This record gives sequence, C-alpha cells and structure tokens, in this order.
Amino acid sequence: MTRHPLITPNALQRELAEAAKLLVVDCSFELSDPAAGRRAYDAGHLPGAVYMHLDETLSAAKTGRNGRHPLPERAAFARTMAALGADDDTLVVAYDNAGGMYAARLWWMLRWAGHAAAAVLDGGIAAWKAEGLPLQTGAPPARAPGRFTLRASLVATVDYDAVKLTLDRRERLLVDARAPDRFRGENETIDPVGGHIPGARNRLFRDNLDAAGRFKPASVLRAEFDALLGGRPPSAVVNQCGSGVTACHNLLAMEVAGLSGAALYPGSWSEWCAQPGAPIAIGAEG
Repeated sequence: MTRHPLITPNALQRELAEAAKLLVVDCSFELSDPAAGRRAYDAGHLPGAVYMHLDETLSAAKTGRNGRHPLPERAAFARTMAALGADDDTLVVAYDNAGGMYAARLWWMLRWAGHAAAAVLDGGIAAWKAEGLPLQTGAPPARAPGRFTLRASLVATVDYDAVKLTLDRRERLLVDARAPDRFRGENETIDPVGGHIPGARNRLFRDNLDAAGRFKPASVLRAEFDALLGGRPPSAVVNQCGSGVTACHNLLAMEVAGLSGAALYPGSWSEWCAQPGAPIAIGAEG
C-alpha cells in the first residue's frame, strides 16, 4: 500500500506495540567518520531496529568515475532487504540521527525497488527520545528471511548523459541539495573539484526541517518548492547533491508537499566532476 512518507514517534510506537508487520532500520551515519553510525546504534537504538550502513549496504563499489555513493544493483538491494526479513507487504521505517539525511536514502531506494510501504521517522532518534520512548542495545533477534520482490520502480532516475543533454536543451531544472558554500565552489572538503552543474538551483536539504528537526508542514514545503520550481511540474525536475544521498531528502520533502514525480541523479556532483570535460559553474546560481 502507498502511505504517507513520514511517521511520528508515537504512531511508530503503536505499530511496534501492535506487533505489526514492520521492519525498523537505523541508518545513522557520519560522512567524516563512517564507523560513527554503528557506534551510535550500539549505544542505543529503537526496539527491534536493524542497522544499515551507507557505504556497505546502501551503496555499491566505487570506481572513481561513478560517484561516492553509487547505487547497488536493484537485485542486490532486494536480496539485502529479504535477508533482513522484509516481505512485499512489510512496512519499512527508516530513521537516523541526522534529521533524515540518510534515512531518506533508504526510503527512496525502497521506492526504487517498487516497495511502496516505506516511511521515515519524522525527527529521527532525537524525536523518539524527546517523547520519552524506550531504546534498546544489542542486536535484535534474527528474523527469518523474507520474500522481497522487485517490482516496477516508483521513482525516476537520470544518468550523466541525460543530465548533460538536459543542459543542452534546458528541458529540466536541476536542484542541488548541498550547502550553499559548496554549491558556490567554496570550502569543498569532500569532492576533489568545487562548483556545481551549470544551471542548477540550490536548495539545502536542511531547509526542509523546522527548528526542532522535523519536516515542515506540507503547506510550507509546497510554497517553498513552488517558488523554487517557478511553475515547472515535478516531472521536469532532477534532484542531485554531492553523491545522491541528501538529494533524496529533497525528494522526500517534495513527496510530503504533494509534488511527486521528480527524478534523482544518483551520481550527482561527485560523478559529474569526475567526467572529463564536464562543464562546471562557480559562484551563485546560473
């Protein structure tokens, strides 16, 4: 079933109490310390939650030309979900310790695999703690392997060639989820080249959140994205970032806002800047 892409801590607690067909996944991570997410999970996680590592599970091997977090093969991802006990009708709830920065990646990948029963815990583990809800330590009991079937994808993707063609034809709007300074080509400490794809507009993914770290109301997100898109339909939008991770946060926010249908450029800037001759813009938008 298709459901709202966000779930509140109390609603998730009710699902857990009712022993619903549910898989909770901790996606906590830090780009600067890839082991930090697992340490945070070991220190305390939601009851029954399993851990998925961005580099090890939610990404494929890097070649130096395919970006920092290339997508795995869909079949490999389906096997991973089945091994965790997910069935075709299992509700998978992702959360993290970074405002949904990494949980949104799993949410998007589930939809990429055709699995509609996916949600992100709004506010992540911080919101769960704020409600006084319990945490656990230690690995949960192993679950029997599930039946997770690949189905028609519920999302769209574009590759480097398609984005390059978009630049030539001005058919689509690129939305870059990185911090404004990195977008301008300043303070680049992650990728070897600074700047942005020419013509892209900047929408920092954290602008989707309120002061408490939860997603803004749908009406607010709708107004903000409508202003950004300038009348374009979502189908004419490509979301990208540094490596195809935080762009999923903008895609999640667009879904909350009722703006379904935008595409993801999975390779994003880290793939783009590694291609010989790829055009690069420095400074403000344009």
